[in-house]
Amino acid sequence: MYIETFVNITSRAWALPILSKLHSGVAGRQAPLLVATGASRTAFAQSMEHLITLGLLERNPGYGHPLRPEFRPTKQGVTAAAMAYKIQNVAADHDQDLLRKSWTLPVLASLHSPNHFNDIKRNLQTISDRALSQSLKSMEVRSWVRRSVDEQARPPRSIYCAVNTGGLISNVIAPEISFRL
Repeated sequence: MYIETFVNITSRAWALPILSKLHSGVAGRQAPLLVATGASRTAFAQSMEHLITLGLLERNPGYGHPLRPEFRPTKQGVTAAAMAYKIQNVAADHDQDLLRKSWTLPVLASLHSPNHFNDIKRNLQTISDRALSQSLKSMEVRSWVRRSVDEQARPPRSIYCAVNTGGLISNVIAPEISFRL
């Protein structure tokens, strides 16, 4: 999966939890998925529409009532759902809020090896300096990212490395993501 696709998937807070729950066997209808994810109806509906637009989910043509449709992952969605399931199982319940932030997972994907700020930004072409800085700070507070200063460089530069839960997630994501077209 290309990083641009991954950024697009994670741009909705509940997209990965929905995919993860579908992979784990939760029925593809609204009520069971709402209960399983804990999302609000509005956020859930927006994330579902987003996943359909991306071609990761489709309406099951042979199932049910028009007002209570069932959804299933497409071929591309099955791959994304498997990755979402792995990511969700690495993080603890109290860390799920950080996983739902737009740039957390793409930044961790970029930190499969220690990187400088500008290298991360180069990998995630659409991220702003402010969004990258805030994402790194929020993960540093949770001890998902460690920042150190390279004193040998002139001027000294910060190096970021995924650690603890962030490192585990980065290791799950890294083999699945391609940064170059």
